[in-house]
Amino acid sequence: MKFELFYPQWKDQAVTFSYDDGQIFDRRLVDIFNKYNLKATFHLNSGTLDTEGFIKTQELKSLYQGHEIACHGVAHEYPTHLSQERLVQEFYQDRCSLERETGRIIRGCSYAFGEYDERVINTLKNLGFAYSRTVESTGNFRIPEDFMRWTPSCHHNDAFRGIAEKFLHKPDYQKLPLLYVWGHSFEFDREQTWEQMESFCRKISDHENVWYTTNIDYVNYMNAARNLIFNAECTYVENLSKIKIYCKINGECQIL
Repeated sequence: MKFELFYPQWKDQAVTFSYDDGQIFDRRLVDIFNKYNLKATFHLNSGTLDTEGFIKTQELKSLYQGHEIACHGVAHEYPTHLSQERLVQEFYQDRCSLERETGRIIRGCSYAFGEYDERVINTLKNLGFAYSRTVESTGNFRIPEDFMRWTPSCHHNDAFRGIAEKFLHKPDYQKLPLLYVWGHSFEFDREQTWEQMESFCRKISDHENVWYTTNIDYVNYMNAARNLIFNAECTYVENLSKIKIYCKINGECQIL
């Protein structure tokens, strides 16, 4: 059997964004994403909601509609500095609070200050998190081996320097590339780069072969694909998940 995996709707490239902290500048950023039909994940600190400069709890559902809400810790503490009890509470309380306020099941995270170690990773896994993003940009478009150590392609400042062209004109041998851009919305206001961000979003959007997705939808899809079950001779495959997997088997398009 010749098996070739695709993204949903037989797309062969993917783009995702994530932004941390939940400051009021998310409002303008969400407007840009919505304008260009892009999807993003917003990592929030529930303990800073409703404080000066941050998003209000009452606007969570409407503001981030169509996008993912994920955790960043209650109080934006350095995860590696916390005792085990405080580490658990930092993320358990954040998840509970955000789930309670949004009515969503929340399984995503990013590490405050980019700080993490094996203890932090194992704790988040035990708390039900499916992924967590680092700040270690790779400059490439590879699918991560471990979603609990999810290294993005680049910070948005680096995205302004030609990465869209590199991604959109990938070599033929590069299969299922993922462009992952991260940052903080307050940086656009601080550095006056809103126009550059909108230009980048315009350039990266509306490509028929690109899947625009949130972090968690990407993780769910790839985990379902990785969990496909093949018989010993690889002549038959089953998908036991509820997520439709798009592929070609012996050159024929199929949905498993």
